[in-house]
Amino acid sequence: MVGANDLLIVGPGVLGRIVAEKWREEHPGCQIYGQTMTSDHHDELVKMGITPSTKGTPVSNKIPYVIFCAPPSRTPDYPGDVREATLNWNGEGSFVFTSSSAPYDCSDNGSCDEDTPVVPIGRSPRTDVLLKAEKVVLEAGGSVVRLAGLYKADRGAHTYWLEKGISDVRPDHILNLIHYEDAASLSITILKKKLRGRIFLGCDNHPLSRQEVMELVDKSGKYGKKFGAFTGTKDPLGKKLNNSKTRAELGWEPKYPSFAHFLGVSE
Repeated sequence: MVGANDLLIVGPGVLGRIVAEKWREEHPGCQIYGQTMTSDHHDELVKMGITPSTKGTPVSNKIPYVIFCAPPSRTPDYPGDVREATLNWNGEGSFVFTSSSAPYDCSDNGSCDEDTPVVPIGRSPRTDVLLKAEKVVLEAGGSVVRLAGLYKADRGAHTYWLEKGISDVRPDHILNLIHYEDAASLSITILKKKLRGRIFLGCDNHPLSRQEVMELVDKSGKYGKKFGAFTGTKDPLGKKLNNSKTRAELGWEPKYPSFAHFLGVSE
């Protein structure tokens, strides 16, 4: 039997597992399924109460709630994988696809929100694959949440740059962040609203330059390593994301309103 609040997570990685945890708190007694590319982490999923399966294994029953949070890096046909996932949705509840804010067409550190035009198809393979996957979702009646840079204490751009020490990208590129927990709570808010064919934006509304990110990391004193420097001068700039429209419509606010707040330092 399929329960009214059963959830399928396609790509139960860091974000997907937090979604599972929060969903179960709100829907005790529901079944949560996790579909992965390989069976490498199935033992971990079972321990979390997630019923694992491998991509391509036919599902016996379609599920009312589906969230797709697998990254495009692991597959030659991302839109095809997303299409396959939509076939596991029974059309009730909702289907949510976690995309990226990369498709917004802005690379001059300018302002950008839910209504900013997207990069035209054909300009960049990275945005092409996301936009094609989004199109599949919207046509199936699912919704999309375009997420800014995901982070938690031990994962994100800041840990990548700390490891490198010196990075050959420009320091003044503006980037946008959202904590993994906030990305999960936003995704769940969208799932529960049972919306159809909508696009939302997930960010903390506190854009920072790369330099500012690493200065906050240093100021926090929470990381043993010291970052060296950003040495680039020619690579593109970023964008300043604002998702006030998403927040107003969904009644959602982040737990971590800024990276500085998360680190416990003043900006």
